[in-house]
Amino acid sequence: MLRVNIFYEYLHTKHKVFSSEVLYKTERTEYNIMTFYYYRCIFRLSLVKEVFMPTSFFHLHPAQTSRKDSTLMTRGDPKKVIIAFALPIFLSQLFQQLYSIADAWLVSTYLGDDAFAAVSSSGNLIHLMISFFVGASMGAGVVISRYFGAQDQDRMTKGVHTSVLVSLACGLVLTVSGVVLAPFIPGWMNLDADVIPEAVAYLRWYFAGSMALVMYNTFKGIMNAVGDSKRPLYYLIVSSVLNVFLDWLFLGPMGLGIEWAAIATTISQIVSTVLCLIQLCKKDTVYALRWKLLRVDRAILKEILHYGIPTGIQNSVIGLANVMVQSHINTFEKVGTAACGAYAKIQGFAFLPITSFSMSLTTYIGQNLGAKEYDRAKAGARFGIWASMLLAEVIGVVLFFFAEPLVRIFIKNPESIKIAVRQSMIESLFFFLLSYSHCLAGIFRGAGKAFIPMFVMLGIWCGFRIAYITVAMKIDHNIDLLFWAYPITWILSSLIYLLYYLKTDWIHGFEHQKGRADGKPLPAGD
Repeated sequence: MLRVNIFYEYLHTKHKVFSSEVLYKTERTEYNIMTFYYYRCIFRLSLVKEVFMPTSFFHLHPAQTSRKDSTLMTRGDPKKVIIAFALPIFLSQLFQQLYSIADAWLVSTYLGDDAFAAVSSSGNLIHLMISFFVGASMGAGVVISRYFGAQDQDRMTKGVHTSVLVSLACGLVLTVSGVVLAPFIPGWMNLDADVIPEAVAYLRWYFAGSMALVMYNTFKGIMNAVGDSKRPLYYLIVSSVLNVFLDWLFLGPMGLGIEWAAIATTISQIVSTVLCLIQLCKKDTVYALRWKLLRVDRAILKEILHYGIPTGIQNSVIGLANVMVQSHINTFEKVGTAACGAYAKIQGFAFLPITSFSMSLTTYIGQNLGAKEYDRAKAGARFGIWASMLLAEVIGVVLFFFAEPLVRIFIKNPESIKIAVRQSMIESLFFFLLSYSHCLAGIFRGAGKAFIPMFVMLGIWCGFRIAYITVAMKIDHNIDLLFWAYPITWILSSLIYLLYYLKTDWIHGFEHQKGRADGKPLPAGD
């Protein structure tokens, strides 16, 4: 018993294998303290572990080990595991939203309503161009989380290095194309002529720093895939605080133009990217990025593209639909553009639980299906869906009743305030359906079914939404009809996701794909 106690202590202090609760339970046996320290020193020798106490004595499963730089989500209470992973993502999104609000307030305060309209109208276009690359990087996260859950270090390492190299190429393409197209984009979106010069200046400098944005999302995705959602939170807090400070410095005391708001964002994104890179390059991390290993593994690249391209298309489809909606909003002139921009800022709070739980579910499902923990995957999926829906709806109710004082933070025009409040009345009580759709999309991505969310978003959130808006605006040029496009498409997508979730064998997504590739019989649904 003495040897077991000492060995538990060694494993706990050196490798963090056992929890403190288990350790304390073994401390009931009394032993001489000098003997304990003597044996603990011996156990730190590399081969004594096998000579003195064979590993088979404990029958340790690889998944029992844990590290500070990663978290296996295949053990423990699913609710606690998902919450522990989702909370740092929630906080990081909260800081990002607060930064976005502070940024918008500073632009509105120091540069006026035209500058605010230019920045807010550019948001959907920026999302459209960046979302494909960000979505594609999520494909790498699915691959990495799957192999991490399966304890396949070799393939996981190949996934890390392949995704980084591909992201570098994607970031270069996005930077060049964004800078070149910046002068033409506002005209394509029917933007008011008064705000086009400021929009062009903002877009050009924003896209100049898009390489940092792509790489940050890739690095964050790698860390999230192995269960580390805390470090991206810390880095985002640093960059958000820096961004707000630089916005205030450039626009306030220094009195510079709107392009400096974009430059401040670029500087902060570079800082967060460098912080992530420093962490990834540490030798003792589970991902251990090494420049000499940067090469494209064809088999891993094929998997990343299989999951990433549908997700990228899905995100781009959402961005395209929002750009089309924005182009119709811009036909209501500056009051409509400013109103919807202000509403979008406060609506962003509803996306906090939606984003945090959908991202958590993708990693959770990927790891558990990689480890063939099917019942556990289903239990976690159910909890994540309900938790996200509840929190999103609470935010929606708050927004429904307090929309007017909230939008006044950004805009002062009474007509714009009236439009923003009206949009809140129409959309906010349907946030639970928006949450449901995003969580199901995250679950299917984690299960290797990335094409399902892509087709739903392409057909409903893009095709149907654009068709509805086009017809509705021709029948009656009423901005309320435009706002109703969102709840209607949320309802339709939620119904489709529900049917697929209940009626198909999504839980064996990876096995189905492997079986088709190997020509083997597919597993039956449970």
